[in-house]
Amino acid sequence: MTVTAPAMNAIDQARAEGLNPLDYLRQRGYVHDVSDEAGLRDALAAGPTTAYVGFDPSATSLHIGNLIGIMMLASLQRFGHRPIALGGGGTALVGDPSGKTSARKLITKEDIERNLAGVLPQFARYLDFDGGRFGDNPAALLLNNAAWLLPLRYIEFLRDVGRHFSVNEMLAAETYKVRLESTGLNFVEFNYRIVQAYDFLHLFRTQKCRLQLGGSDQWGNIVAGVDLVRRVEGEKAFALVSPLITAGSGEKMGKSEGNAVWLDPAMTSPYDYYQYFVNTADSETARFLRLYTFLPESQIDDLTAVSGSALRDAKRVLAFEATALTHGTQPATTAAAAARSLFGADASATDDTSMPTTEIAGSELATGLTVADIFVRSGLAKSKGEARRVAAQGGLYINDERIERVDVPFTPATETVILRSGKKHYHRIQIGP
Repeated sequence: MTVTAPAMNAIDQARAEGLNPLDYLRQRGYVHDVSDEAGLRDALAAGPTTAYVGFDPSATSLHIGNLIGIMMLASLQRFGHRPIALGGGGTALVGDPSGKTSARKLITKEDIERNLAGVLPQFARYLDFDGGRFGDNPAALLLNNAAWLLPLRYIEFLRDVGRHFSVNEMLAAETYKVRLESTGLNFVEFNYRIVQAYDFLHLFRTQKCRLQLGGSDQWGNIVAGVDLVRRVEGEKAFALVSPLITAGSGEKMGKSEGNAVWLDPAMTSPYDYYQYFVNTADSETARFLRLYTFLPESQIDDLTAVSGSALRDAKRVLAFEATALTHGTQPATTAAAAARSLFGADASATDDTSMPTTEIAGSELATGLTVADIFVRSGLAKSKGEARRVAAQGGLYINDERIERVDVPFTPATETVILRSGKKHYHRIQIGP
């Protein structure tokens, strides 16, 4: 299937129709809650508004859960507003207790700096930091809150900012209640809401920022910032949060949950990224097309007006568009070609280089590598025990032949071998000299 770009993307279409950016965000499924809908709609209609999203630098890459915030910023920039991508170099030293039943493991300044170096350039795929890429729209800013949080003088901060927070209200917040009823809450984490709210106040003062975006689990923290701007500056600010993206198990997509689909191609290859989206559940296809692409509503309606196997084309378009946004058109085209060769013909015949591949020296085979070892080496099984269990359930294949015994020597008949776990997860083994 050839995927062609639409003549007009979703933002162009919405602007041509005079749609308010807030109504566009709601139409695309980004809005879970907003603090003052009428006020925010008026602010966005009045002229360029500055909005920010904060990102936790506790890993060297962002993941598709973070991508919702990035897509909201990218949408607003294309409407003519100014986005700020804020790396949490300072707040990461505190640790966000939101959604956690135990304290986060604190990371060092050195780890945070290394992670920020990997994370921040990923925004450039979606946002224009130089200006001119999306017409005359304002250029985005890339900031790190360590710049203003680390130099804070503690006593002055408590006096000028801390006094605006009620301990009773904070203890009543769901985030803190859960922790107090389980493992307890340490004093450092208790301060997280205050320092995040201060970010909003600082950005309001220095950048005239009036809108913070985030996931629904951040609602309390973001509204605290809105309230702080009102109390200290007597000005109006806004909060908008999106629904959380969950895995098939219902868990939040995130680093600590172990189910992240990373934006870094070294951590999740473009092929695996494509496969994640092409395997979207039927019930989520239309939603993901709106969240993860800029395809216009009319095209999404046409693609998803069918059901069952007929939705495959919609999923391929979703996978291509999402992969192209994150990795570029050529990697998306290559990943789509690899998927066609796997699912449209004999998987073992493909010579496409985009499939995840592990090279094994021929000399290693003589050391007694088993089939289970190979599946573990490929990442299709976490352990030999898991390989045994999946094989017993009929879920492991070598060159499309089901295998039942994995504690036997791996003796490939060819230099290229295609492993499969279940219906969707492939990996190539290339035997070297």
